[in-house]
Amino acid sequence: QVQLVESGGGMVQAGGSLRLSCAASGGAFSDYRMGWFRQAPGQERRFVATITRSGGGTIYADSVKGRFTISRDNAKNTVYLQMNSLKPEDTAVYYCAAGLAWSISSNDYRYWGQGTQVTVSS
Repeated sequence: QVQLVESGGGMVQAGGSLRLSCAASGGAFSDYRMGWFRQAPGQERRFVATITRSGGGTIYADSVKGRFTISRDNAKNTVYLQMNSLKPEDTAVYYCAAGLAWSISSNDYRYWGQGTQVTVSS
């Protein structure tokens, strides 16, 4: 099975930047489409970004488009989420996920990381 471990979360002031990393093991990383989701307290888990197996295609949620960039390095079995111009409303637990379908729905992703907390202060 695929194991996913996120890192890079933390606390940052509004307008700052963070880069999240998700390291995969136990499976063929390049076989999976990768996604990032986030969940704030009391809210549903929401789509953030996804990337194709080769890294040639991406989709972003409207709320992060132009500020966040998803990328992947298949040689390192790692997917990244570069987050710029962070806003307090970006505060959430961020989850890395792996799936076999092109989807922005969390229920189409089979494997999930444990999550990493991102807190943006105002």
